[in-house]
Amino acid sequence: MNHGKASGLITGRKAVGSREGKPRLNDVVLRVAGLSKRFRRPSRATNTLLVDELVGLLHRLRGRRAVEDEFWALRDVGLEVRRGEVVGLIGHNGAGKSTLLKLLCRILHPTTGCIEIQGRVGSLLEVGTGFHPELTGRENIYLNGAILGMTRREIARNFDAIVAFAEVEQFLNVPVKHYSSGMAVRLAFAVAAHLEPELLLVDEVLAVGDVAFQRKCLGRLRDLSAQAGRTVVLVSHNPAALASLCQRGVVLDHGRVLFDGAIRDALQRYTGTVDARVGTEWQGRAGDDRLRLVRAWVRPLGEDNQWDTGSAIEVGGTVEIRQPVEGLIFGFRLLSEYGADLAYTLFDDLETGLAEPMPPCRLTHTWKIPANTLAAGRYRVAFELALAFRELIHREPLGELAFDVENLTGIGRRYPVQGVRGFNSLLRPPWPAEKRVEPLSS
Repeated sequence: MNHGKASGLITGRKAVGSREGKPRLNDVVLRVAGLSKRFRRPSRATNTLLVDELVGLLHRLRGRRAVEDEFWALRDVGLEVRRGEVVGLIGHNGAGKSTLLKLLCRILHPTTGCIEIQGRVGSLLEVGTGFHPELTGRENIYLNGAILGMTRREIARNFDAIVAFAEVEQFLNVPVKHYSSGMAVRLAFAVAAHLEPELLLVDEVLAVGDVAFQRKCLGRLRDLSAQAGRTVVLVSHNPAALASLCQRGVVLDHGRVLFDGAIRDALQRYTGTVDARVGTEWQGRAGDDRLRLVRAWVRPLGEDNQWDTGSAIEVGGTVEIRQPVEGLIFGFRLLSEYGADLAYTLFDDLETGLAEPMPPCRLTHTWKIPANTLAAGRYRVAFELALAFRELIHREPLGELAFDVENLTGIGRRYPVQGVRGFNSLLRPPWPAEKRVEPLSS
């Protein structure tokens, strides 16, 4: 977390995008020009930082430069964000979203380019940053608020609101090291959200906490923009949340701005890059040494194999159980084009009684989505592997599979897509299913 109490200019060693002769716009809170960030990785591994320095010194003394692999996390990024805008940064893992936020809040320094920020900056980049595990929740509110740039008077004025928002009243005098991860997240976001900076930078906060708290976070961010006129730059892998909160989206791809415009158009561009890598069949190894999703597919069951709303659709997946497990969660979510959850089903939904422990095996499960269930449109299938009440092992935000359905012969009934945000209106339909258990191949 970081902050800046006044207008600031950050430049790289080769600053570009000079603003000489250009009028300063009062409503531009953030201006980025020609921003690039380069990281250097040694070509061979060494044991310690001291060894790295000594090797580099020897190379310099001999007039040689150490061979390094240069990696550009960002290249020539330009951006202007106006007061009151909520902007979503969108892109696959490694696209440069988090690096950009760290540059904006001065954790990193740009290699080239410049950043100009008007006003105070608040950031929530990593959960628990600025928290001391030995201090109580009460003490950490004051510590974290001070790190974010709040005065003691500001913290005291907002203290009750922070505690109420975080829902930790009963644990204020308990050391944070005893908090669950969800409680720590709630407290961290509550402090940052009540800083009320001119610019708030948020990285993946919508991926943490329970559903109710995610809704509360969305509402708070929306209020900061609409009522207080604050500017928010948000990174999230939840397209549905971005569509509901942001007016504008910036798509990053391999460190460059691929698209900058209306959020719906940005999401379409992003999902287009995702869809270039997904289809109706998937093979791989997703999971860990205990559980692995190794195959997934979706196919129409009509006579002509047409993707028709009037035809049934089969969804199938195979998971390898490498070690005995209890409380296996294996199923999939049916998602809309933008990743909103429509339905959720598990391999044992139709079974009664207590779940039995699963020995090592190869488990294949198929589900049948009945004809006239889906409306015409694009859908995604995201498989999930987990241990009940303990651990999420695998979940792909936009799914392993994607398919399009046309309304050729069916009546095209639809799930209530309008208003779906995250887990709202999530259905658990009793779709027909079949299970096959085979021994693991050696």
